[in-house]
Amino acid sequence: MTDRRRINGPAGATIPPVFDDAGFQELKTVKTRSRPPNVLRKMFLKTGVTPSASGSAYLEITTSGKPGVSGLKLSCSVHGPRSLPRSSPFSPHMVLSTHVKYAPFATKQRRGYLRDPSERDLGIHLETALRGAIIADRWPKSGVDIIISIIEGDQDRESSQSQGDEVWDMMNALSGCITVASAALADAGIDCVDTVAGGVAALVQDAGDDSKPSIVVDPLPSEHERILAACCVAYLPTRDEVTNLWFRGDLPASDMDLYTSLVEQGIQASKNANRVLVECLSETVG
Repeated sequence: MTDRRRINGPAGATIPPVFDDAGFQELKTVKTRSRPPNVLRKMFLKTGVTPSASGSAYLEITTSGKPGVSGLKLSCSVHGPRSLPRSSPFSPHMVLSTHVKYAPFATKQRRGYLRDPSERDLGIHLETALRGAIIADRWPKSGVDIIISIIEGDQDRESSQSQGDEVWDMMNALSGCITVASAALADAGIDCVDTVAGGVAALVQDAGDDSKPSIVVDPLPSEHERILAACCVAYLPTRDEVTNLWFRGDLPASDMDLYTSLVEQGIQASKNANRVLVECLSETVG
């Protein structure tokens, strides 16, 4: 039954009508990247934000100097380890459960209260990335729940319609989920072989189709004309291992050096994010 007393907002973002060409030119967003290709955005990470959880963390990636794009905001809580129900089968290691959900207001297109396929994909990739870092044999017959809420996503809110950028925004969202979940696991006291962090690298093409594509880290779709391919890497710096690699896009199969360069830049981005993670954990312990 429809709730007639509730006034719902529009499903997508709207902009006011402009009837002057000069005013329309002022509203147009110029797609430029002010950062160097190998520099990440500023990152803020803090643990212990949810007292009722075993461990928690909050991650915010700011976008300075870009109107309409406020950045990425993530909140993670870890519950457990706790004993499994009696009805569940015996498990010699800890059972990991990940849950990633966008807030209804996180993106331009309003999200539902039930998880859609993209959110389930993020949960699967997050579980794969964390499973390679957790020492699960130390908690038999137990389980841990990792719940991440994406409060705000990387999207240009000044444009009236979506331009297919949500596919690439999921890469940055997964990278942030891996980093904030690693901080929350450390805050919960769950033993891991190393601190895992996420990094994103993309092959972009600017200034027309005739320009040569270049590789950048931490890409924003609103800062580039076109993104050809992107990869998200979950990396353990001390052990020099990749726990998860997610690649999307279209690249020529004959140019294997391009694939290798893209993955190497993603690993370098994850190393830079890991420095922020280690510094945050060091401040918490100290």
